[in-house]
Amino acid sequence: MVSSLSVLGSTGSVGTQTLDVAARLGIPVKAISGNKNTKLLAEQARRFHPDFVCAYDEAAADTLKTMLADTDIRVGSGMSALVDCAAGYGECVVTAVSGSVGLTPTLAAIDEKKRIALANKETLVCAGSLVMARAKEKGAEIVPVDSEHSAIFQCLEAQGEARALRKILLTGSGGPFRGKKRAELASVTPAQAVAHPNWNMGAKISVDSATLMNKGLEFIEAMHLFSVTPDDIRVIIHPESVIHSMVEFTDGCVLAQLGIPDMRLPIQYALTYPSRASAPAPGPDFTQIGSLTFFDPDLTNTPCLALAMDCARRGGTAPAVLSAANEEAVALFLREKLGFNQIYDSVAAAVSALAEDGAVTLEGLRAADAAARAHVKEHIS
Repeated sequence: MVSSLSVLGSTGSVGTQTLDVAARLGIPVKAISGNKNTKLLAEQARRFHPDFVCAYDEAAADTLKTMLADTDIRVGSGMSALVDCAAGYGECVVTAVSGSVGLTPTLAAIDEKKRIALANKETLVCAGSLVMARAKEKGAEIVPVDSEHSAIFQCLEAQGEARALRKILLTGSGGPFRGKKRAELASVTPAQAVAHPNWNMGAKISVDSATLMNKGLEFIEAMHLFSVTPDDIRVIIHPESVIHSMVEFTDGCVLAQLGIPDMRLPIQYALTYPSRASAPAPGPDFTQIGSLTFFDPDLTNTPCLALAMDCARRGGTAPAVLSAANEEAVALFLREKLGFNQIYDSVAAAVSALAEDGAVTLEGLRAADAAARAHVKEHIS
């Protein structure tokens, strides 16, 4: 079990659950970060008494300094403070921020040889080859927090060094609109899109789950985490969310990781690995579940998944453009500036216009990210 934590994105769904797990396990929290939710950041700071708190938004940081003036907790703002959170505090960094903002602090934590409990999938979607190469070079450990990638990680760990992997079977619930035709989704509201049937998550990832873009981002993330090709991954819709993913080995045997849909379980494993601690939640009662079902994804009516898989195969800057354009489109949808189906339209247009093939650099990926965001805004206006 890790000896201390820094939590990036402590006010979000994964971040708050990470703090709950840390409190139950007795792991000291040395630094936390949020954006504008000063009320919750201040409450967390007083409960866990970290050495440092980052409010990414500068005005929020000024407010937070006043709220914590009677404590000895340092407060910072902006990317430099987020990097400080990641690199300067804790044995393990939980990267639970949303979006590509997580890339720079993750690289900083890798340079300090920390354990990265990775919940920010966009980091690997945007720059997976660079991040994994840097982690190998520095000797940093990346342990996935996403339930699907944690499941795959656990299945591979159970196999031991003789990996003998044939296929990753990446499962997904299908989201709240499983079985719907695309034409039926034109009038979907943000409230409907964030109402996931199985998981309690933040707004952005909930919308991604509704479009199945989240499964596409996970497809790309798995490629980098486990050093496989797109042909080595198969997406399977599993509405019950009991099997979190599976691994098929070369002899045809399949290992699956099962559990109730509770993010505290993969969070805890990332903090205690390679050991296990007592569960924060009960195991599944199979007599109550009754049956487990599986389907191929409907790529015609969930084109975001098909687009993401195409970008995975293409490589170059395509995944970075995809991820950044999707962030902007989802943000516009949540503000009711964009229709649900237009999320795909906007992202596909950005990929078509901007994605470039070939080797990538960090500077090139950042430029692609910025161009994709600008393209979506211009496309909508």
